[in-house]
Amino acid sequence: MRRIKLLGLVVLLICTSGISPTTLPKADPENGGLFLPDGFEAVVVVDSLRERARHITVNTNGDIYVKLRFPDSIGGNAAIRDTNGDGKADQVVKFGNYEDKGSYGTAMKVHNGYIYFSSELYVFRQKLEPGKLVPTGPIETVVIDDHAHGRHEHIAKPIAFDKKGNIYVAFGAPNNNCQEKNRVPGSPGINPCPWLDDHGGVWKFDANKLNQRQEDGVRYATGLRSIVGMDWNHADDALYVVHHGRDDLYRLYPDLYTPWQSAMLPSEEFLKLKEGDDAGWPYYYYDQLVGKRILAPEYGGDGKIADSSGKYVDPLIGFPGHWAPNDLFFYTGDQFPAHYKNGAFIAFHGSTNRAPYPQAGYIIVFVPFKNNQPTGEWEVFADGFAEVDPIVNVNNARYRPMGISMGPDGSMYFSDTEHGKIWRVMYTGKKKFGKKQLASMEARKLQAHIRTPDIKKDDLEAGLVTNSEKIYNRYCSGCHQKNGQGDGNRFPPLGNTDWVTGDKNRLIRLVLMGMDGPIEVNGKPYNSNMPQHRFLKDDDIAQVLTYIRSQFGNSASAISPEEVSEVRKELNTQTGSK
Repeated sequence: MRRIKLLGLVVLLICTSGISPTTLPKADPENGGLFLPDGFEAVVVVDSLRERARHITVNTNGDIYVKLRFPDSIGGNAAIRDTNGDGKADQVVKFGNYEDKGSYGTAMKVHNGYIYFSSELYVFRQKLEPGKLVPTGPIETVVIDDHAHGRHEHIAKPIAFDKKGNIYVAFGAPNNNCQEKNRVPGSPGINPCPWLDDHGGVWKFDANKLNQRQEDGVRYATGLRSIVGMDWNHADDALYVVHHGRDDLYRLYPDLYTPWQSAMLPSEEFLKLKEGDDAGWPYYYYDQLVGKRILAPEYGGDGKIADSSGKYVDPLIGFPGHWAPNDLFFYTGDQFPAHYKNGAFIAFHGSTNRAPYPQAGYIIVFVPFKNNQPTGEWEVFADGFAEVDPIVNVNNARYRPMGISMGPDGSMYFSDTEHGKIWRVMYTGKKKFGKKQLASMEARKLQAHIRTPDIKKDDLEAGLVTNSEKIYNRYCSGCHQKNGQGDGNRFPPLGNTDWVTGDKNRLIRLVLMGMDGPIEVNGKPYNSNMPQHRFLKDDDIAQVLTYIRSQFGNSASAISPEEVSEVRKELNTQTGSK
């Protein structure tokens, strides 16, 4: 009897301390909406978090820590615990009330007894206490980004740790491709690009030293426009990243690129980096269709001139353009079949700017490794996040995968940014695992949001009859989306807002001059860059503004070319432009 009571006490202690049970929980019906390889099942740990989610990490006792997408005054993180082993969260507690809780905070990793996390401008850590869900110690600042760069397009602060006590932090580039006038058609690239001095790369710091600024670290690699997914592969002791390629090839250079090329290019690059590597941004981009680095048009390229210097590191795999790789994780567990050991999982958050073709990505990909080298192939590991296909507008996608982590039992965890949903994926299949078990996922590559789009059949613009809609889709829909609802995060909606239906002159000035900085639309803050569109003719601006003032639930009056001309003249007088 005493032995039974002692056993019960042990079980109780295990559950209340968040330690994962040895048996796997029951999967949810239809795997919580996910399509997975044969033998895998999923359970929804958290159906939704009000503040939504970005990156996640799982502690050695099974507790989950979440970087919240929309932090509030209570904190920018959430701590989650399953106390009874059913795979479902029983406790969700917010913590981490720190400076600069912007929506681009990214890092969330447990390392040497600390929980490390980031905001837009800082990397923080807090000491974890065994058995306690929420860290109670002070929030310490590890790295500070104190550049006076204003609005930063790629401000996430992903991190990785090596075996020698170093922390690696990415500093994204503050514009698209180092143009003199950012995202303005035909504006040349600055040569040499000054942003590379302290942006567009990865810096190495001491993981245990506090209040470090960039000058306290060492630039590890450069030529990297935007990194959100980064991990240290301990199997070969090396840093790996997935790199976002530049945007707007067709919008900025319509004489050199077609809409199809702009949807497919440039590649999202999976790179292994060693100290001193240069990935080529902004001078070159990687074209996965031809397998070469191509000279960027801002620097004299025509879409065909390839690099012959051998100066730049090439990717291990060039994924299709604009899939948005937002996390990377090397699998070291033993629960999954041997096929997955030391391979890489990549979360593709999904494109926003592939119009007139369907948006793409919105999947978890797996890259097999053999003898510490990628095989060159990639597999769809988890699909079904979007719940629609084709994806015309980014906000048509119900869920978008973001964070990846592994539990102490080898289960994998995936987070979603749109509702804050978290899945736990488990392997319950037979020991034998091979191509047969992967066949159904290979077939999913034919889905519109994964396959290479057909130039004619997948063109969503085919059959358009109005020039105004064509102008909108070319210059506006990449941010505000084809349905005018924005992306729900960086780019505001155009429907039912005074910014669109109100003062005509203010709207015209906004299009002509652009905007850089915070704006509030329908009670929600946005903080991104809208490039100027002074290069458009008065008639084109009048047409597209009349279009948005009569679409997306709006019913405002038309704008004439003459009204655009008057505002342009006033602005030219004020600025001294011609």
